[in-house]
Amino acid sequence: MTAAAGVRRQHYNITLAALVLAGTAYALQQTMVLPALPELQRDLHTTTTWTTWIFTGFLLSSAVLTPLLGKLGDQHGKERLLAISLAVFLVGCIGAAAAWDIWSLIGFRVLQGTGGAVFPLAFAIVNDEFPRERTGAAIGVVSAVYGAAAGIGLPLSGVIVDHLSWRWLFAVSAVVVLIALVAVVTLVPESPIKTPSRVDVPGAALLSLGLATFLVAISEGPNWGWSSPATVGLFIVAAVAFAIWVPVELRVPEPLVDLRIMAGRVVLFTNTTAFLAGFSLFGAFVLVPQFVQTPTALGGYGFGSTATEAGLFLLPGSILGFISGPFAGRIGRRYGYRLPLTLGMGCASLGLVLLAEWHEEPWQVVVGMFIAGAGVPLSFAAMAKLVVDAVRPSETGIASGVNTVMRTIGGVVGGQIAATVLASRTIGDTAVPTEWGYSTAFWLAAVAAILAVCTSFAVTGRRRPALVRAVPEPLPYSER
Repeated sequence: MTAAAGVRRQHYNITLAALVLAGTAYALQQTMVLPALPELQRDLHTTTTWTTWIFTGFLLSSAVLTPLLGKLGDQHGKERLLAISLAVFLVGCIGAAAAWDIWSLIGFRVLQGTGGAVFPLAFAIVNDEFPRERTGAAIGVVSAVYGAAAGIGLPLSGVIVDHLSWRWLFAVSAVVVLIALVAVVTLVPESPIKTPSRVDVPGAALLSLGLATFLVAISEGPNWGWSSPATVGLFIVAAVAFAIWVPVELRVPEPLVDLRIMAGRVVLFTNTTAFLAGFSLFGAFVLVPQFVQTPTALGGYGFGSTATEAGLFLLPGSILGFISGPFAGRIGRRYGYRLPLTLGMGCASLGLVLLAEWHEEPWQVVVGMFIAGAGVPLSFAAMAKLVVDAVRPSETGIASGVNTVMRTIGGVVGGQIAATVLASRTIGDTAVPTEWGYSTAFWLAAVAAILAVCTSFAVTGRRRPALVRAVPEPLPYSER
C-alpha cells in the first residue's frame, strides 16, 4: 500500500468521525428529553399538553426543515449547510439549558430541530467524498448512530435526571454539538458536487404547511379529540396543502423535491419502509421505559425501575446497534442492499413480538430489545445507501432528507397511536395503563415492522442506469 493511499484512508476516517459526532449530537437530543418530561412539567409549572410540545416542537421543526436544508446543501454546499445546521442547533441547546419558562424552552427546542438535517447532509457528503467501495460501510456507521445513540440517550438521561438538573440534558448536548461543529468546520471538506438553482419557494411553503399541520394534528389529536373541529381542520389543511404541492412540484422547472425521482420503485418503497421502521422504532424506545418503571404492585406487571434502571434495559441493544449498522455495507456490497434492509426489519419484528408476548421477567425485555436494537440500525444503513444510489449525485441531500422525514413522521404517528392505545384501558380510576394496553401497543409496533419486511421485498436495490454518477471522483485528500 502506498503512503498516499494510507493518508487517504486516514483522512476518510477523520471525516467519518466528524460526521458521526454530528449525528450523535442530534440522536441524543431526540430521546434524552423523554425521561425528563415529568420533572420539566413540575419545575416549569405547566400542563401535560404543553410539556409534550417540548418533544413535539423538536420533531415538527426537524421534519419541516430537514428537506429544505438538504436541498440547500445540494445547491450551496453540504459541508457549509451542515455547519450552519449545527451552529443553530448549538444555539438551541444553550438556550434550552437556560430556559426560563415553558414557552422559551419550546422555542429553543424548535431551533434544535435544525439538527435533523445532519443525517441527510452526512449521507450526501459520504456519497460525494468517499470511494465507491467504502460508501456502504461509512453510511452504515453514520446510520447506526440514529438508532443506537437514540437508545443510549434514554439511559444517559435517566442518570442525569436522577442525579442532576434537567438543564444538564441540554448542557451536555451543547458540548457534544460544539465539538461536532468544530470537527465539521475543520475536518470535513466541501463537496465538489453542487447544483446551482433557485429555491422552490411555493413548494417549500406548501410542504412546510402540509407537514406542520399534519404533525400537529397527530400530536394533539389525543388531547383535543380526534373528531374535534381543530383536529379535523388541521387534517383537511394538510390534505389540501399536499394536494396542491404535488402538481406544483411537477410543473416548476427546479422543484424542491423531484417527484418523478421519488416515485421510482427503489426510493418509493425505501421511503415506505422508512415510515414503518420509524413507527416500530418509536414504539420500542418509548414503550419499554414506561413499562419497566410501572410498579408491579400497581399494575401486576412492570418492575418498578428508576429512570436510570429503565434506560439500562435499552443499553445492550443500542450498543449492538453500533456494531450491526456498519455490517450493512459489507452485506450490501456482496448481496445487494435490499438484504440488510429486510434482515434488519426482520430482527426488529422478532424483537417486538417477543416484547409483546414475553415480558414477565427483566431478562425477557432485555432480550427483546437486544434483538430489535440490532436490527433497526442495519435497516437504517441500508435505506440510506439505497436512496443515495437511486438518485443523481446533485440530489442526494434532498432525497436523504425526505427519507429522514419519513422516519420522523412514522415515529410521531406510531407514538401517538401507542399513546391512544395505552390511554384506552387504565387501571381503575388511575392513569396507569393495563398490561393489555402495552401488549397491544407492542403488537402494533411489531405489525409495522412485519409490514416493513414486506415492503422491503419490493425494493430492487439496483442503481438506476440513467442516474449513475456522471461527475469525476473527487481527488484523493493527499492531492488536494
